[in-house]
Amino acid sequence: MNLDLASSIALVAIPVVVSVAYAGRLALRGRATSARVEREGHSALLAKGVMEMFHWALAPVGRACVRAGITANAITFASLALGLAAGVAVAAGHLGAGALLAALCSVGDALDGVVARLSRRASEAGEVLDAAVDRYTELALLGGLAVHLRYDVRLLVLTLLAICASFMVSYSTAKAEALGVTPPRGSMRRSERAVCLVLGTALAPVAAELLGERSAIAPVALALLLVAVAGNISAVRRLTAVARAADAKGAPAE
Repeated sequence: MNLDLASSIALVAIPVVVSVAYAGRLALRGRATSARVEREGHSALLAKGVMEMFHWALAPVGRACVRAGITANAITFASLALGLAAGVAVAAGHLGAGALLAALCSVGDALDGVVARLSRRASEAGEVLDAAVDRYTELALLGGLAVHLRYDVRLLVLTLLAICASFMVSYSTAKAEALGVTPPRGSMRRSERAVCLVLGTALAPVAAELLGERSAIAPVALALLLVAVAGNISAVRRLTAVARAADAKGAPAE
């Protein structure tokens, strides 16, 4: 078994183990509610129960990090290193390994917030660092895919459209916050894009093993297509909603 296939299998095994453990939690104590999930909302791609399970699994890891003296910023920088390494791995054609590294990066992206809240060291400076690292790591993965797919113009264009969607959805949120209006939830936010891209990349070695090398790129192409189409549509809708909310906020009272 090669490294990429083993990485893909490990990436599938981890959520299966977490799901089994969470099923025990559901049977004994019911749902694990999360204020963050309630605040951010769920989506068609990431159901509320899935997000609650994810935050439930992160909680003991966060507490262990606090006891060990690991800071939120240290986790953020570790996520940056993992994200950059994922981009390099994907660019070099190691899609399974890259997907596993990108998944660990995404876990770190959520874990640093958990640690910051548990240690009571959350700060605006930390949020700025976290947001910047998010942009760099997401670009690293998409940039790695662009390099890997550069010989196929159609797939390269699709990757560029996915990059556009990624940054425009994030821009719509930043613009809303700058204008002091509530950003609409929409679809293809950071977590959803991460799931799509990591899953599509992780399935490439599996498709190659089961269906042959020619089928390996199909899951990646599907993930890019979903992010590119749904993401850009969402960005336009979000920006339109932000513009309307800003106009309404600035309109003189009658």
